[in-house]
Amino acid sequence: MWKKIIAGSALLLFISVVQNNLFSQEVSVNKTVTRATAVSESFDSGVKNYYAAGTIAGTAGSWYVEEGLLGYSPRDQKVGAKAVRLRDAGILRMAFDFADGIDVVTISHGAFGTDAAGKWELYSSINAGADWVKVGSTITTTAIMGSSAISVNIAGNVRLEIRKVDGTESRIDFDEISVTSYVPPVDPGDTTPSREDNMALGNPSGAAHDETIPNNYLMVKNEYALSYNRDKGTANWTSWHLSSAWVGATDRTDKFTGDLTLPTGWFVVGDGDYSGSGFDRGHLCPSGDRTFSIPENESTFLMTNMMPQAPYNNQQPWRLLEDYCRTLASAGNELYIIAGPAGQGGIGSNGGITNTLVGGKVVVPAYTWKIILVIPNGQNDVARIRPNTRVIAIWMPNTHTGLTTAWGNWRTSVDFIESQTGFDFLSEVPVAVQAVIEAAVDNGAVK
Repeated sequence: MWKKIIAGSALLLFISVVQNNLFSQEVSVNKTVTRATAVSESFDSGVKNYYAAGTIAGTAGSWYVEEGLLGYSPRDQKVGAKAVRLRDAGILRMAFDFADGIDVVTISHGAFGTDAAGKWELYSSINAGADWVKVGSTITTTAIMGSSAISVNIAGNVRLEIRKVDGTESRIDFDEISVTSYVPPVDPGDTTPSREDNMALGNPSGAAHDETIPNNYLMVKNEYALSYNRDKGTANWTSWHLSSAWVGATDRTDKFTGDLTLPTGWFVVGDGDYSGSGFDRGHLCPSGDRTFSIPENESTFLMTNMMPQAPYNNQQPWRLLEDYCRTLASAGNELYIIAGPAGQGGIGSNGGITNTLVGGKVVVPAYTWKIILVIPNGQNDVARIRPNTRVIAIWMPNTHTGLTTAWGNWRTSVDFIESQTGFDFLSEVPVAVQAVIEAAVDNGAVK
């Protein structure tokens, strides 16, 4: 997801009534203001010039601060004019509740000046601050200002607290704390396995079915959709939906063939063009995901659905991940999957780095990647994607040696794959939810 901070803020409801933003020397942790709406707090209108405990009047209510002040120097990391700078074991706490609960909170943060990296944690309270529970994991802040989206997922009255926990003298700036109201679960409706739009979660590269865009040419088939790159001779990405409704008893057809639906005059990669290269004809949308009928299985053997894949990569961790996806589907889930090649220069079974095949017409990728979003079978799929929805992202070297069979060892974040490919994944998912699920690295089961 591109420019999450800007896009996320644009979609939030900003509070239009600005309260009297004066620093109060009276320290009060019990006064609360109930708010039943979403808010983005910038702290720009507040005043607090020293580290003594006190409160800052914000747009939604007062914030209690220990070992912190409002910093506005050039050394402060900030989005606007000011940021809350915490030192030592500093605390930044809401002295008010959100009556509608909190779904996701997004916090901008960065190390002050040249200070070393620091660590902080988020806590929530549902009883006006009497008890606190840690939310998410410990977060490390570096010199480069970043944004962390954290799933809170609490209904009813709730407030938040940020705690600096590194035990060092480093200082951390916090700014643009954006909160979205709790969203109750969506009724899945009919949970019978079904077939859904292969591009329901978005078009990662903005591909179009337009011959004048030969390196981002959209091809929509019944079984999957892809962005084809004429100059690379492979897809940029392939996207498909998987549920048990796509799986039947059809045997693997092994009918590799060139895709004659490509525009006239374009080079058509043939079924034998990888022969002797040391690379497999590696499926993007797997044969095993389309076994309901012979025509559907045959479609997966079109060469536009292939990439030059190192045999061990293809036949071991990649294959085992494909198997696991079908296991998830058979267990009552539906999956939205996007996969593709990245970079140039792989190591096949012949050894050495190979950059291209077929006289330069097919680029051999340096990496293979895949993104898998998993939800239970049901309807209204996009609306049912929540901050705790499981997303598996894989970034794997395209090499025949040095890999482990355990695909779980190659897990990364969607954000990382976006940074390497320039694509915008899961763009149909609400921005606040994207921010959470794209930043996370899956640690779930692998078989």
